[in-house]
Amino acid sequence: MTDAGTPPVPHVLPDAVHQAVRPGTALLRLVTTHTREQVLDGAWWPRSRDIGAELPALVAALTEHLGPVLRVGLDADAWEELPTRLVIDERVVHIDSFPVGDDTVLITRGDQDHFSLLVVPPHATPEAARDAMARAVRTGNVAPAEQILIDTGTRRAHPVPVEQPRTDRERGER
Repeated sequence: MTDAGTPPVPHVLPDAVHQAVRPGTALLRLVTTHTREQVLDGAWWPRSRDIGAELPALVAALTEHLGPVLRVGLDADAWEELPTRLVIDERVVHIDSFPVGDDTVLITRGDQDHFSLLVVPPHATPEAARDAMARAVRTGNVAPAEQILIDTGTRRAHPVPVEQPRTDRERGER
């Protein structure tokens, strides 16, 4: 017997995530507290870098929990061909590009209501993705997105620039 006053159980990353998931399937966890004291409000694991394939499922899932999504802020360098808007479920969703890194996505609902989601890279293993998503929604979490990804081994190491041999002119010699 269920209590009519019981809030619905939020959709979380299921144990079946170990099965192959195709692009366009939203794998999403949201914070379940109403205080919003954490740095992040949830986590999203897209399965590709194709925003046209990935964003509709995310927006549909978020709309179910939060209401209509008006804007999405993303890092243009982290996605293939980032449009300025998409029509999702007959609503225009504006896409803003920010040079903030690909560790978060900013969701705007209403005029000033913003949500920040950790973006788990598509290349992450299911175990690492599950761990990163769980850490992002942990009560009292104050770790930045980048640190969560580093701690869970899902962030790719930045390439170390290889120093090329310099010519005499570049060394200031003649």
